[in-house]
Amino acid sequence: MRGFALTVLLLVFLDELAVMAAFGAWGWHTDGGLRWLLVVLAPVAAMLVWFFFASPKARYGGRLARPVVKVIVFGLGSAALWSIGAHGWALALLLGSLVVNALAQTPPVLRVLRELEAQEERRSSL
Repeated sequence: MRGFALTVLLLVFLDELAVMAAFGAWGWHTDGGLRWLLVVLAPVAAMLVWFFFASPKARYGGRLARPVVKVIVFGLGSAALWSIGAHGWALALLLGSLVVNALAQTPPVLRVLRELEAQEERRSSL
């Protein structure tokens, strides 16, 4: 089960990278002189929102805020892909995100996640 849990956690991380790439792709497909700025700023803005509200150690994340922000970020990332005409990728990102994040809430994955967090706390207290 540990292998399954670690695989799911890796897929969650790759899913988060994919949504950031979706925001960058949206920025790239923007017309005008703002293209290069949006390629950088759109993913950075999404990363900041993720950092403050949805990451495991989010300062403002909570039992309600974390899942709501995740839905918003993955939804907007999928909408960004849809808006540039990448409909298949948009659906793949949305459905993949739903599946991977649902798997991340299963007991074996949560147990391994708690073990990893406990190891990290022990290391940081040394």
